[in-house]
Amino acid sequence: MNAEAKFEGQVEGAPLIAPSTTEHPLYEQIVEACRTVYDPEIPVNIYDLGLVYTIDINAENEVRIVMTLTAPGCPVAGEMPGWVAGAVEPLPGVKQVDVDLTWEPQWGMDMMSDEARLELGFM
Repeated sequence: MNAEAKFEGQVEGAPLIAPSTTEHPLYEQIVEACRTVYDPEIPVNIYDLGLVYTIDINAENEVRIVMTLTAPGCPVAGEMPGWVAGAVEPLPGVKQVDVDLTWEPQWGMDMMSDEARLELGFM
């Protein structure tokens, strides 16, 4: 892909992955809840695998999580968003959780945390 190519619907200059609401008081708890969800084929949680792209929390404590899967044909594609919502919804203060799947940008092994790479023997 050349430097000028962009994804359909992508605003030029906008990041492919929207920033998370890291300053929100619930952010760290939501990250920890995401770390309790595992891809059944890989013994590493979805957060450290880099599958969670954005955690957006608004002023009403409504949470929107944008995530991907390791591959579009992932056998749990239909279930994983529900697992993530089920892990985050019970947190005190969380009003609502919406989990959206995206395939852009495509997940790659470079998105894994160092802990995940170590766990999987890539370091």
